[in-house]
Amino acid sequence: MYNAAGLQDKNQCLRDYAPLVKRLAHQMMSRLPYSVQIDDIIQAGMMGLLDAASRYDEIHGAQFETYATQRIRGAMLDELRSADWLPRSLRRDMRRIEQAVSRLQQKLGRAPNETEIATELEVPLVEYQQMLQEARGAQLIYYEDFQDEDHDDFFERFEFSNDSDPLSLLQDERFKAELVRAIDILPERERMLMGMIYEQEMNLREVGEVFGVSESRISQLHSQAVARLRGSLKGY
Repeated sequence: MYNAAGLQDKNQCLRDYAPLVKRLAHQMMSRLPYSVQIDDIIQAGMMGLLDAASRYDEIHGAQFETYATQRIRGAMLDELRSADWLPRSLRRDMRRIEQAVSRLQQKLGRAPNETEIATELEVPLVEYQQMLQEARGAQLIYYEDFQDEDHDDFFERFEFSNDSDPLSLLQDERFKAELVRAIDILPERERMLMGMIYEQEMNLREVGEVFGVSESRISQLHSQAVARLRGSLKGY
């Protein structure tokens, strides 16, 4: 199937690796705001796959799937950068939620529920849930957490680089211990949800099927869990 010029049968390659594109797209969607359309991400990923099929060279020594994964993700990120769809209010709302969760955690001595968080924010429960829905792109660690506020580049959070970045923080034993502690005190349902997404690499729809709720509800719970973790990890 391979030669020095790349894949001999690109159509067969697209058929064989289309499931990989869809899997990567759904994994990325759990980390993107709700306004992003999955079909746009998949289409960009298929273009990346085609590019990988044209460029692949076995002499480089990499397995094609490993190489294609990098090209597919790169194409998806390029599409997201060019679309310029990110709402500026996303980070502001997540900061408000994180701060409310932290205050309630200290006051109550336990993880606050949704109704308590909404009350602390002085918004109706349905509005709070909508905030969570729109903040689906919330991440545990942002690149801008290590920068000035004027350097807010959402997509830098997804770069795959060996340079110094927030991932190096995860290698710090104290941080890892604190992260484990923060995960342990999550409400049971949110703890299970995070394990399914980040350990078992299930997408939001699959997690929703396990819990018997909608994909949008899982999106809300994911954003809320991230807000709890970020609140617990302030200072690292």
